[in-house]
Amino acid sequence: MSYTGNVTVGGPADAHELARLIISKAAVGPMNNNAYLLRCRATGAQLLVDAAAEPATLLELIGADGLTGVVTTHRHADHWQALAEVVAATGATTYAGRPDTDGIPVPTDTALDDGDTVTFGDITLTVRRLTGHTPGSVALVYDDPDGHPHLFTGDSLFPGGVGNTHGDPAAFAALLHDVETRLFATLPDETWVYPGHGADTTLGAERPHLPAWRERGW
Repeated sequence: MSYTGNVTVGGPADAHELARLIISKAAVGPMNNNAYLLRCRATGAQLLVDAAAEPATLLELIGADGLTGVVTTHRHADHWQALAEVVAATGATTYAGRPDTDGIPVPTDTALDDGDTVTFGDITLTVRRLTGHTPGSVALVYDDPDGHPHLFTGDSLFPGGVGNTHGDPAAFAALLHDVETRLFATLPDETWVYPGHGADTTLGAERPHLPAWRERGW
């Protein structure tokens, strides 16, 4: 079956199988968070994006091959509820955006800045800092050499808009600026977007709506 990205809490993960990378998406927890397990085909090395909730579910998804690292996309509690237990069970290295590390109760081994890279096996992800939803939110770009880019956005970009900036005009302006300049301006329309909650999208599907987002202010 082809990948849809439509997952439900308590249901099976959905796997997006690329030439060099397998992306397994699972929905966990009371806020319907997405967690993404990335597996390098060549080496079997695995990286988790957001140990959001349900550590038993995530550890079952990880399986016996272990975990190289966990990237927490931002400091909001619904994105790290399972982090301590996953790290304790796997010994994985922890990553998070530098300004958000003090809001995550599990120590961050590697603080991330814009342009940094995270590598596991033969796979390299590029970090894009997106300020606004939180000060240190990060997105991760996998520039597939055999296809189009894949983008993990946490709660900074969703189908239909940027992340919640809680009515703060300055935070909204900062987030929209970073999303426009660091994502839409540098990546093609085919870029597949994997958000922190809900359905996937592409940059091409969202790009025509940027002026409307700016006008409405959220």
